[in-house]
Amino acid sequence: PGDAAPAWWRLAALGLQHVLAFYAGAVVMPLLVAQGMGLSEADTASLVNTALVACGVATLLQTVGLPGVGIRLPVVQGMSTAAVPSLVSVGVAAGGARAGLPTVFGAVIAAGLVLFLVAPVFGRLVRFFPPLVTGTIVTVVGVTLMAVAARQVGGGNPDAAGFGAPVQLGLAAVTLVVVVVLYRFAKGFVASVAVLLGLAAGTAVAALAGRADFSRVGDAPWFGMQAPLHYGVPRFDVMAVLAIVLVMVIIAVESIGQFFAVGEIAGREVDERAVVRALRADGLATVASGLLNSFPTTVYSQNVGLLRLTGVTSRRVVAAGGAIMLVLGTVPKVGAVVAAMPPAVLGGATVVLFSTIAVVGMQILAKADLSEARNTVLVAASLGIGFLPTAYPQFAEHMPTRQLRVLFESGIMLGTLTAVVLNLFFHHLPSWRGSRHGPPPVTAADVT
Repeated sequence: PGDAAPAWWRLAALGLQHVLAFYAGAVVMPLLVAQGMGLSEADTASLVNTALVACGVATLLQTVGLPGVGIRLPVVQGMSTAAVPSLVSVGVAAGGARAGLPTVFGAVIAAGLVLFLVAPVFGRLVRFFPPLVTGTIVTVVGVTLMAVAARQVGGGNPDAAGFGAPVQLGLAAVTLVVVVVLYRFAKGFVASVAVLLGLAAGTAVAALAGRADFSRVGDAPWFGMQAPLHYGVPRFDVMAVLAIVLVMVIIAVESIGQFFAVGEIAGREVDERAVVRALRADGLATVASGLLNSFPTTVYSQNVGLLRLTGVTSRRVVAAGGAIMLVLGTVPKVGAVVAAMPPAVLGGATVVLFSTIAVVGMQILAKADLSEARNTVLVAASLGIGFLPTAYPQFAEHMPTRQLRVLFESGIMLGTLTAVVLNLFFHHLPSWRGSRHGPPPVTAADVT
């Protein structure tokens, strides 16, 4: 149940499972921004730690909440990779490296504040997200994320030597086999932490095979966190703010579909007020992220899949995961242990988690009337267009503006916008000559 309180040790284990599912995606975003802006290794490490703290704060805002803020569902918040191109562009334009960070964080703070204020506007859009649209969005998320899972199974970096080697596939297989076997034979609590145990088994095998590098654990400090506004007073450049606001709008539209998916899994209706509270939490969390020297947050899809797979939908479990994120961000040595998990091991779990998201989308789509041709076209076009950036990332390189490049770099964004626009076109615009099925048919009298 949504408010169930398991024993503390179960709470910790289930919360840790969510953190491990989210960790790799959360830390890669600050790494990409740091690389794009040319930051030092020390600054990069600090951004990773502050990202974990920001994710913990955002997750607690959604699960525990404040008056009028937070959806109070098992929603895990992580860093949004969709914002990376715009953040890097803003930072480089402002001087690059450390010199660009005050402008970046200023834009993040302002964009979060804008989202907080306009959340009621998005709430009124809920009627444009029937099961046909939300099911399509969630299915697009699951399908497009399979490419991420495939990269993890291969070792994480397609350009690295040994990517896709049998040893990588073997490590992924260990995790996957343990998860599958536990779901077949285990019951109760053990079954609910099957993913956690699979990751532990995969990491243990990787360590025995010399494929897990724990050398950084000894070098990492026990405690360490940057002070808020560590890089100076935020600068609020109008063009920079507008660039990040645009990204936040797209993220908000995408998130609405994810909120409905979580509500479907948890057995809770998500209405207009819930969406407003959720987006206010997103906005407030993004403001906090900017103050904490971090970046915009969003709902994390892999954790939606984990909810469906485990059947554990207590928001207290996810809140415990948020608390663990705070620990990982303030105790770098613990974070270094988690970071030692090989990508292939994580890939063995995400293959199932991401596919489960697509299954949830199909379950939601089952509530829609797919026997109607317009609805079939909407789903098919959204899936097909959403898959384009996954199949050929080069599409983004040829877009004339930065905003279009951001859009074409994300199949999830592209598929989401396609579903929303086609739903408006098919079901909300005035029909042809008053007919809701299109132009009138041609008759024999018309021909003669």
